[in-house]
Amino acid sequence: RIRNFYMRKIKFTQQTISDRLTTMLADFPRLSDIHPFYSDLCNTLYDRDHYKLALGQINTAKQLCDSVARDMIRMVKYGDSLYRCKCLKRAALGRMCTILKRQKASLSYLEEVRKHMSRLPALDPNTRTLLMCGLPNVGKSSFMNKITRANVDVQPYAFTTKSLFVGHTDYKYLRWQVIDTPGILDHPLEQRNTIEMQAITALAHLTCSVLYFMDISEQCGFTIEQQCNLFRSIQPLFANKQLVMVINKIDAQPWDTLDAKYRTMIEDLVKESGTNTSMLHMSNISEEGVSQVKNHACDKLLAARVDSRVSGNKVDSVMNRLQVVYPTARDGVTREAYIPESVTKERRDADGKEKKTQSRLGYAPTVNDSEDEADETPPESEDEMMDASGTATRKKTARELMWENGGPGVWAPDYREQYDLDDPEWRFDAIPQILDGKNIADYVDPDIDAKLQLLEEEEEQLAKEYEAADMERMEDDDSLDEMEKAQVAEIRDRVKITRAYKERPGGRNRPAMPREIRGRIKDCHDDGAKLKASAIEKRMSKVGVDASQMLERGRQKERDAPREKRRRARDGKDADMEDAGPAGAEEDTEDGRGKSKGAIKRQRKEREQSVRREKSQARSHSRPREPSEMGLKDEDMAKVAKKVEKQGQNRWFGAGGEGDHTKAVHLVKWMNTGKKRNGTNYCR
Repeated sequence: RIRNFYMRKIKFTQQTISDRLTTMLADFPRLSDIHPFYSDLCNTLYDRDHYKLALGQINTAKQLCDSVARDMIRMVKYGDSLYRCKCLKRAALGRMCTILKRQKASLSYLEEVRKHMSRLPALDPNTRTLLMCGLPNVGKSSFMNKITRANVDVQPYAFTTKSLFVGHTDYKYLRWQVIDTPGILDHPLEQRNTIEMQAITALAHLTCSVLYFMDISEQCGFTIEQQCNLFRSIQPLFANKQLVMVINKIDAQPWDTLDAKYRTMIEDLVKESGTNTSMLHMSNISEEGVSQVKNHACDKLLAARVDSRVSGNKVDSVMNRLQVVYPTARDGVTREAYIPESVTKERRDADGKEKKTQSRLGYAPTVNDSEDEADETPPESEDEMMDASGTATRKKTARELMWENGGPGVWAPDYREQYDLDDPEWRFDAIPQILDGKNIADYVDPDIDAKLQLLEEEEEQLAKEYEAADMERMEDDDSLDEMEKAQVAEIRDRVKITRAYKERPGGRNRPAMPREIRGRIKDCHDDGAKLKASAIEKRMSKVGVDASQMLERGRQKERDAPREKRRRARDGKDADMEDAGPAGAEEDTEDGRGKSKGAIKRQRKEREQSVRREKSQARSHSRPREPSEMGLKDEDMAKVAKKVEKQGQNRWFGAGGEGDHTKAVHLVKWMNTGKKRNGTNYCR
């Protein structure tokens, strides 16, 4: 047991370390399996080689811990003493801890990477995206704060934005992703730092609409020539992208008053970029042109995405299934909406003016309602309280109106007063029958009653079919007479009672009774025993069989049973003595070397049990078979199966299980430790 305890300790430690390290390796993304944008972004932020090296060292440490645990468990299993097993256990745990301590640098680096990754924005490389780029302090972050719900820090110095920021905006009922990139300086790619490389990575891998910002007021600290040179240096990154040249800060330097040389330079730059490039003017301070820039960029990207899908191969299979039909006019006559004259007369009063009607449909009647369905008096005047002079003092409450108009359950408030319409006078209008030359009834399903009738008829038909099927099942019972029907009913009741008895909660808590004692006599007062002599004779006489000879044979067998038992016991002792001779000699020759006393005792016990099984002739047990005949590999597997079977039977026969509390007798420590003197050790 102690040896197994040490082995379990080593295995538990190894399993815990392996699970933690495996989870770490699985949670960190593989750079070869993610989107190229994220792969290059990780290379820019964390250094791809350092990242892979750290994960490789963690994987190697996991494998080393597994190999140490595997070797040490094998050595503990075959250790010659318990002290040696304990030392091996300590050595195994110490070696695994040393392996983990050596990974301190890699674990610290991966922890910093994990913290930084958790702070990265949730950026979707495949969605509709607007990407802003340009030199530092040209107005990118201010534009993002204007069109999105993001809150990017804006300061009057360069490189305020040091990483990618993501915001979201809505256009044409679609969600758009807006990315603010750090500023880019005009120098070679090899000299750009980590902050600038984030913007370069986004430009290289994202399919988006690019907004290149230029500050024509030169308040950013860079001249227009420098901004144009930067545009030319990163122009290869704009390939296959919709580009918008945003001329910013026109409030400080209007475009019309800009030097003609600079205007010509910028316009030539736009023309050189191709047909996908357009130029717009805006100002973040006065918000002039902000919405136009956003809408123009979104429209260009939407058109480009539609064109790319139409030019693809998938559109052919879709176009073959589409058919567009354009209705053709049968003649050149223009037909206006026709309203009958009777309806026109009904709408107008005696003076020829259109009548104002309010509908009371769906509302409880009040004492002020007229006989007609429409009442020309607006309800606001009814709710006002009048004083002696006839002026309105205050509006009546709903409670006062309720008691004035019949009390609860009779009066209902008119919620049309709370309708929010363009014209407040429309709130109490009646629902027309004809609107804009169209009949309102045309939009109501006229066949709703017929459809409801069909559904009801279908339900009735299904009910009749079910009844007919039920009658077919009952036809067999109709052929029985009254007595047979009563017997069938009694049988069914007994079956129900038996099933309910078996399914009751306490029916499975009783131990199973062995087959060899079922029906036997418990004591002399057990009259219900099925194997009692009088019960057997009574049952056999009912069927016309003479059971006297059978009972006499049973009595003779009972008289011979004690002598047969003594003979078998004597034969068993002789066989044990014969088997014990070689075993004892073997023990003497081996002199305890190679086998402990416990192993010798277990071997002798197994041999005695095998001899006893061979001598047994009980009906409930068959002759033992070889393991191969029972579908088992060898004797060891047969022992395991026997152990599992015995553990499962503990619940049936009421034996003690894992949940039973047992308290063994412990020896008193002061009586069994230290130097013992002469005399007795009995505790009085």
